Amino acid sequence: MSAPRLERLSGFISDLDALLSRAPGEAERLSEGRALLGALVACDDWLPDPYAASDPKRYQQYLLYRDPEARFSVVSFVWGPGQATPIHNHTVWGLIGVLRGAELSQAYEISGGSLSPRGGLQRLKPGEVEAVSPAIGDIHRVANAFGDRVSVSIHVYGGDIGQVERSAFDDEGRARRFVSGYAPVPPPPLAVEARR
Repeated sequence: MSAPRLERLSGFISDLDALLSRAPGEAERLSEGRALLGALVACDDWLPDPYAASDPKRYQQYLLYRDPEARFSVVSFVWGPGQATPIHNHTVWGLIGVLRGAELSQAYEISGGSLSPRGGLQRLKPGEVEAVSPAIGDIHRVANAFGDRVSVSIHVYGGDIGQVERSAFDDEGRARRFVSGYAPVPPPPLAVEARR
């Protein structure tokens, strides 16, 4: 791959910063944010190789950018063949856009104290974006759609997701608290500094 075109990521961050600075309601934030992320993941020429490196043991969560005020973070998720998350929540709004390969996403809901699937299994392809939030549905399981190759997605969250305490669920709906952190890599490709 040629040298990454980081201006795409920089432009996305600037545009998202401007959107959030207007303090829109959640519907507007998710709708406009979805369009911005969709434009970013429509082009696969900007992600530096270290942030697309898979690990044979588990999926990787690499920090690309953390807003200085922790209003949002941008993360690359790298899925090795057949890798999947547990069922989990986020507790903040989020946008998931597929950059390479494909992801399978199954939403869940807790009703009457038990966990059950909500809707059918979704397959997200490059350029497609899904939204999550406590208001519209915040529990899902995500997996690489392929058993023989890596998939990469870009996630945007309404907070520093690596520091947010949230929950993973077993198949019976029992919750276990966790904080995900980030996979170690060189410093994020863009300086973590205010853009205003």
